[in-house]
Amino acid sequence: MNTTLKIAMAQIAPVWLDKSATLLKIEEQIKAAAKDHCELIVFGEALLPGYPFWLALTGGAEWNTNLNKELHAHYVRNAVRIEKGELDSVCQLAKDNEMAIYLGIMERPLDRGGHSIYASLVYIDASGDIKSVHRKLQPTYDERLTWAPGDGNGLQVHPLKAFTVGGLNCWENWMPLPRTALYGQGENLHIAVWPGSDHNTKDITRFIAKESRSFVVSVSSLMSKTDFPKGTPYLEAILKNAPETLANGGSCIAGPDGEWIVAPVLYKEGLIIQSIDFNRVLEERQNFDPVGHYSRPDVTKLTVNRDRQTTVEIK
Repeated sequence: MNTTLKIAMAQIAPVWLDKSATLLKIEEQIKAAAKDHCELIVFGEALLPGYPFWLALTGGAEWNTNLNKELHAHYVRNAVRIEKGELDSVCQLAKDNEMAIYLGIMERPLDRGGHSIYASLVYIDASGDIKSVHRKLQPTYDERLTWAPGDGNGLQVHPLKAFTVGGLNCWENWMPLPRTALYGQGENLHIAVWPGSDHNTKDITRFIAKESRSFVVSVSSLMSKTDFPKGTPYLEAILKNAPETLANGGSCIAGPDGEWIVAPVLYKEGLIIQSIDFNRVLEERQNFDPVGHYSRPDVTKLTVNRDRQTTVEIK
């Protein structure tokens, strides 16, 4: 088996809170990666249609304000309804180009009523099939004002050539037990998606790689004041307190020894492409394997509930 895998990290800015325009931008990146014969492309957290930056800039915790209600409604309208086929074009590109895809979306799922939204990480295999949708277990800080907490259904891994790949959203990567849930299923290529900025990726990426003896691919988005579309509700209020740069990138790859293969890349928009070799995993697992020879399941063991949670079960 060919042990190498060619990866594209799509470090791009969304057309903020514009689902249709951002989707077109995502499709362009997939086509560009295909021309370079990439076998996996990864996009940042909540890229489709964007991260809720307004919460930290406009008093997002204030009750019953028109600003918060209208921006939230705008966000929900631009969230992705997978059941309605809104990722079909992305799936078709995956199939046409025999390329796997990890894509961070805001999901508006019908199995939770269709009104709340979840930061979800979608895995599409090289046949164009959606194999898992991981809803972020615990939204972070002000994210909880607009995102709902997910469940364990998406804590899944997938075969990809010689690799076994899995992924988590943003600060979930700091949660030891979800990481362990993926390690225990054989993960050796870990995907960590972020809204942007090297202050998130520069430490945890190498830490997870060292802990798991796996490759870790961290992909972030970009966002600056000029990336806010003119038609955004309450744009003036958002920009009033916004810094020039809200997300500077920081996409990177660490090897199974915890050292950089691609150090964090800042401010560069576009594809960052790198090939990795599975044999490096086996080399580093020789002296440490956190769920194999260097574990004690007779002493400590993790239980994972992968049921998809829903309020109503109709029999």
